[in-house]
Amino acid sequence: MSAGGTGVATPMHAGPRHVAIIMDGNGRWAARRGLSPSAGHKAGVERIRDLIEACKERQIEVLTLFAFSSENWQRPPKEVELLMTLFHSYLRREARRMQEQGVQLRVIGRRDRFSPRVQRAIVEAESLTRDGENGTLVIAADYGGQWDIAQAARLLAEEVASGERTPDSIDEAALGAHIQLSDLPAVDLLIRSSGEQRISNFILWQAAYSEFYFTDTLWPDFDVQALDLALDAFRQRDRRYGGRSEDGLEAQA
Repeated sequence: MSAGGTGVATPMHAGPRHVAIIMDGNGRWAARRGLSPSAGHKAGVERIRDLIEACKERQIEVLTLFAFSSENWQRPPKEVELLMTLFHSYLRREARRMQEQGVQLRVIGRRDRFSPRVQRAIVEAESLTRDGENGTLVIAADYGGQWDIAQAARLLAEEVASGERTPDSIDEAALGAHIQLSDLPAVDLLIRSSGEQRISNFILWQAAYSEFYFTDTLWPDFDVQALDLALDAFRQRDRRYGGRSEDGLEAQA
């Protein structure tokens, strides 16, 4: 990952600046090996470190990982407790490493439903890595794309109510400025592991023009080779953003 910047369309056949991943398949990975779900989640966490380094080497500026959705609170309490423990441990263990690598960590999503212990770990990790200039790792935790859009709309409504803006001033750009990750490059490539072909309420606004890549590989097995396959597929896409091709035929968005 290299230094971040503003959202600019990626030139055709160039590598992505911003990659987002729905990390799916930990439970199935464990089940196939006769292991407990906790073993799958732990293996999935270990995969992140390799991908951060791989993204740096491939000049990917931002890596966004869907770690815990707003719907994941509905999972069995013991599994939720395990996920929170792993999240806390990851933040405490990896923040110093990311600081040394020059990688900035950001956590997006609600925070009020996390325990005070996890909330403190988030703040401390973000503070420790805030000066990183070699890329950004974004962890989406207690995050939902619909929530993201709704909270942006609420902020705009508050600005109208306070007289800071008029209703007529609200457009796509105004809403987009209040969406999470608005200051980072647009999401070029959205990857989902484990064979599922849906985005499960993840970055609905930010993925408006993302290329989607679905793989049957389970997340704990998603290694650097799997990442390169996704990047190769991305480079073969013709990204025309709803424009027209040179022969005048309507291009597909």
